[in-house]
Amino acid sequence: MSRKLLKSTAIVSSMTMISRILGFIRDMMFARIFGADSGTDAFFVAFKIPNFLRRLFAEGAFAQAFVPVLSDYKEQGGKAALRYFIDRTAGTLALILMLTTIIGMLAAPYLIMAFAPGFSWEGEQYELAVQMLRITFPYLFFISSVAFAGGILNSFGKFAVPAFTPVFLNICLISAAIWLAPLMHQPIVALAWGVFFAGAVQLVFQFPALRRLGLVPRLRFGFKDSGVRRILKLMVPALFGVSITQINLLLDTLIASFLTTGSVSWLYYSDRLVEFPLGIFGIALATVILPSLSKNHAAEDTEAFSKSLDWGLKLVVLIGVPSSLGLMLLAEPMVSTLFQYNEFTAHDVNMAGRSLMAYSVGLLGFILVKVLVPGFTSRKDMKTPVRFGIYAMVANMFLNIALVFPLAHAGLALATSIGAFFNASLLLFALLKSEVYRPSAGWRVFILRVILAASAMSALIYHFVDTRLWLDWNMLDRVFNLAMWIAGAAALYAVVLLVSGLRLRHLSAG
Repeated sequence: MSRKLLKSTAIVSSMTMISRILGFIRDMMFARIFGADSGTDAFFVAFKIPNFLRRLFAEGAFAQAFVPVLSDYKEQGGKAALRYFIDRTAGTLALILMLTTIIGMLAAPYLIMAFAPGFSWEGEQYELAVQMLRITFPYLFFISSVAFAGGILNSFGKFAVPAFTPVFLNICLISAAIWLAPLMHQPIVALAWGVFFAGAVQLVFQFPALRRLGLVPRLRFGFKDSGVRRILKLMVPALFGVSITQINLLLDTLIASFLTTGSVSWLYYSDRLVEFPLGIFGIALATVILPSLSKNHAAEDTEAFSKSLDWGLKLVVLIGVPSSLGLMLLAEPMVSTLFQYNEFTAHDVNMAGRSLMAYSVGLLGFILVKVLVPGFTSRKDMKTPVRFGIYAMVANMFLNIALVFPLAHAGLALATSIGAFFNASLLLFALLKSEVYRPSAGWRVFILRVILAASAMSALIYHFVDTRLWLDWNMLDRVFNLAMWIAGAAALYAVVLLVSGLRLRHLSAG
């Protein structure tokens, strides 16, 4: 089982890496062309609102509710019943998304007021944000439909197409920045149109893969269908449980809108760097493990369920610990290498570096939440993650207030990181207490090996990397030195693990 899961995770990770690399190129161009000012702050808010709703509803609550029910139909029903269920789910989802999109576009002024109230003090920035939100909001319809198609493909083990799809978002945004922006009165608005067209392109890209499975949906309304009603029932509590990190990040943006101009952009750029390992590994692993856990639960194989979860948690620790430390120790070099060009100044590097260090503290917690929540939702237990998610959100709100005054925007990032660990701890302890998850033997030795290897890697970076040099180097020098030190640190980490006795069989899920 572990080899199959590892292969699937590798496929999703490799496809996601292509998207993330293009994403960095995209953000480098944003920083070079637009800098970090009131216009970019307005765009990032206008993009973050539909993107937040996408993660909350489509990739969050809907995916966690849809995949387990779909697994039941695969395991217990025939092909005709499966197609019937998919058609009615697709029609119901499309109607809900269409109505939500229309309402969102009409309510754009109120949404900007709610999510970035600080913009209301800057009339021009507020109007610009409202204009761009009306352009970007239909992205929610397109990308939620993409998530629905991706859920079907992932359930059938077809991970490559859904994982590659985000590449088109970056291609469209890069194209908009290069060719459309110079033609517009307000160049930043071109990025909003890039988001709109990206959603449509991503949806169209899914259809050939669905056609090969013979599962292209025919839209039919199904509010009375038993399977659709199960999904809707499961979705309501899942909204908080699976997407609490996104809510916390949005709270950061809300408070940051009251801070110094550029704060929203600094948080955005640092969050993008944290999203790289989170997307390549954390989201990829969560994507693969949910269908596996749902299948194990549907087959009533509790031993396989526990082993799959154990395998996922070991991979989280193995990769999450060095990634977190690496981001923290190389924060400013990374920000400088990727974004310090033209309009993005050394001051911006320093500010974004501070919030990146704060976010890196919570990287392991972010990934743990991604992997632990499916341990509940695959068993159709949505209430427990909801309860813990609410606890974490309340804690994050208090931490925001406590930390924003001494640490400004970096305090918001640190509060989110602490909240993620709090949420992950509650989820893990609940799984252990219920004995749904039973850790395999060897965890103590495994953790000691990881600590030893991570300590050696951190010592190398701390003692031999002079982060101040990056500000004065040209692009090639920055890229070469950053790549060299990352490769060297990763190699040392791997060597220490091997010397300490870690082998692939120690990660086996059975």
